[in-house]
Amino acid sequence: MNVSMQLNRVAACVFAASLVAGCAAIDDTMGGMSTGGRTAAGAGAGAAVGAGLGALIGDSSKAALIGAGIGAVAGGIAGYNWSGVKKDVQQSGASSLGIDVIEMPDGTLKVNIPSHVSFDTGKYALKPELLPVLDSVARALVQHPELRAKAIGYTDSTGPASVNQTLSVNRAQAVTNYIASKGVAPTKLMVEGRGPSNPVADNNTPEGRAMNRRVELFLYAVQ
Repeated sequence: MNVSMQLNRVAACVFAASLVAGCAAIDDTMGGMSTGGRTAAGAGAGAAVGAGLGALIGDSSKAALIGAGIGAVAGGIAGYNWSGVKKDVQQSGASSLGIDVIEMPDGTLKVNIPSHVSFDTGKYALKPELLPVLDSVARALVQHPELRAKAIGYTDSTGPASVNQTLSVNRAQAVTNYIASKGVAPTKLMVEGRGPSNPVADNNTPEGRAMNRRVELFLYAVQ
């Protein structure tokens, strides 16, 4: 690694650290994270923190996804105390099914739904074992009207790009359609399909392709 690359990585780390420190200062001056009303970290700041982490772990292209999440949200993402919602989703069966529930740097709560509990290969019909988890997400959205959700569908890299894109949209739509059927207003739900983009594992192995076939469901509050 040359000196220029080393300096660039150091600069990225310092910038990311300054963002985190700034958020911590806001927490201290405003009494800690609340259930809405202030911005903990916008989508842009989250992406920048992710890029800084990339300098630390040596792969900024993948690490940026840590903070990129759902992307820019009009008005910004508000700070939110996810402890109660997170616990309910985990206890609904998420933990036993291998569904990760993660508080993201941009202030969202990500429910990562892997293929083995969501859809059969090439299909977008929801598997029954996933439904209690989606019930808990719907319950949170009904009980906390300030919350919104966005489902992002992904596929592996096999097959035509057009087919994968359509399949990724249909899978995300299947998730939001079920949540809407539980009394959540469709205006609070968004859908996006990203096909085989943003892989989280190696598409050259069966195990990696299975990990890449997923739906990422993000909960967030807007200012």
